[in-house]
Amino acid sequence: MGCSPSCEAADVTTHTGRTGLRLVTPCVSVCPVGTEVPASALLEPERGDAMTPTLTALLCLGLSVGPRTRVHAGTLPKPTIWAEPSSVIPWWTSVTIWCQGSLEAREYRLLKNEGNLWTWVTQGGLWTWVAQKPLEPGDKANLSTTYMTDRSAGRYHCRYLSPTGWSELSDPLELVVTGSHGKPQLSALPSPVVASGGNVTLQCASRLGFDRFVLMKEGERQPSSTLDSQRAPSGQFQALFPVGPVTPSPRWTFRCHGYYNNAPQVWSYPSDPLELLVSGMSGKPSLLTLQGPVVTSGQSLTLQCRSDVGYDRFALSKEGARDPLWLLGRQPQAGLFGADFALGPVRPSLGGRYTCSGGHSLSSEWSAPSNPLDILVAGQLPYTPSLSVQPGPMVTSGENVTLRCQSRSAVDTFLLSKEGAAGPPLRLRSKARAGQHQAKFSMHPVTSAHRGTYRCYGSSSTSPHLLSQPSDPLELRVSGTADTVSPPQNKSAPGSASDPRDYTVENVIRMGVAAFILVALGILLLEARHSQTRTPGAASS
Repeated sequence: MGCSPSCEAADVTTHTGRTGLRLVTPCVSVCPVGTEVPASALLEPERGDAMTPTLTALLCLGLSVGPRTRVHAGTLPKPTIWAEPSSVIPWWTSVTIWCQGSLEAREYRLLKNEGNLWTWVTQGGLWTWVAQKPLEPGDKANLSTTYMTDRSAGRYHCRYLSPTGWSELSDPLELVVTGSHGKPQLSALPSPVVASGGNVTLQCASRLGFDRFVLMKEGERQPSSTLDSQRAPSGQFQALFPVGPVTPSPRWTFRCHGYYNNAPQVWSYPSDPLELLVSGMSGKPSLLTLQGPVVTSGQSLTLQCRSDVGYDRFALSKEGARDPLWLLGRQPQAGLFGADFALGPVRPSLGGRYTCSGGHSLSSEWSAPSNPLDILVAGQLPYTPSLSVQPGPMVTSGENVTLRCQSRSAVDTFLLSKEGAAGPPLRLRSKARAGQHQAKFSMHPVTSAHRGTYRCYGSSSTSPHLLSQPSDPLELRVSGTADTVSPPQNKSAPGSASDPRDYTVENVIRMGVAAFILVALGILLLEARHSQTRTPGAASS
């Protein structure tokens, strides 16, 4: 069985080390696997600026050496093949393939494996590479393509010709082109902040029906992992890559690609990079917001990360988000370091759980994350609950008070918020009763610290950070002697704290005042009675 030639008339210059070999009319010969070629096809080309007519004719007749050409010489060292700058090349980018063989090599050949066919790659519009070994020892043969395309991608081997015959094939080189399909999204579950020594799951997902996904780690030539695609409940296609245990060094930056089984070397654009934040240092910062945890659409939102440790960079992470927000550190006030993350006008997508971490520019390690801060976006569910109070909005200090939030709409959780409170709203699961969903928030005993304006909201378990419209405000008034001592802590009362009070002095004062009033009344009564006894005597005289 012969080889079918595919030739182009062209002058081509190739390179082997410092010496060039000028070829005329090179071609691509396609040979089925197992093709036998006569020994005359192995004639050695003469050194010089042109190939011998015999070898040129053989090339253009397709009588090149097939992958299973029999060589009766001793075993030759297997050549090494690689690509620079990488074997994964963006579309329309130049690449160089290198082949390193024996010092006795006189000629190098590149083959492309396409199913059950082998192609001697010599021209054909893709590659230009039939090279003769120069006299200088240690040189390598190389081949460059100006632009990488789908046609360039594939599985390549190289071999070389020595005085004793052709070497065996090199190990395969998988040459991949990227940028042929839309990029997927890469995210870390549950968060890109990972404790040192911990594990994390990276999710590569796309609406495109890729058959497989590839995870690449920055700085590594080969893929970290390749997984089959799975259909997610959301309808998108995804793969979940377990990563870990992670360490502070080196940096853990990843990208992912998708591809189809019918073109495994033709990949999508890479996802945006995702860097994992490896925490482990002590001195976790604090995260707060001046706007309070409950915000409304259109409101400006800024999250502040603060620490007394001299970190010079800070990262803000949102649970489920694919990448942290970065900001260099600064010193907003004496003794504190931090960064302000301006998230802009509030929109539903900003609702979620946030943490921040601090780090130093010269280290890849980050602090432990701050305590989580929940940002709740009100007005996103189409109902408005009602809020009532028992026994009433005006109570005396020491009484028991219950705030009841209810709605006719289905509610999973009710939240009670106090105007001006820095802490998170209270949450209670709703209970269905008499066609209403409701929750009762108890405050006992109530104190002056419970004074204030309250609102309640409803939320769904599927989107816990999106709230209903607020209830009408309810102002709770607490009468009694004002004091500066905090009230008793109650887990269902916002803003409550311990209040151990002693009423002994107050009671003594009250008793003294009462005694004084009684004595004064007694004197007045005695004087009135004495006046009445004197009046009749005066009249009789």
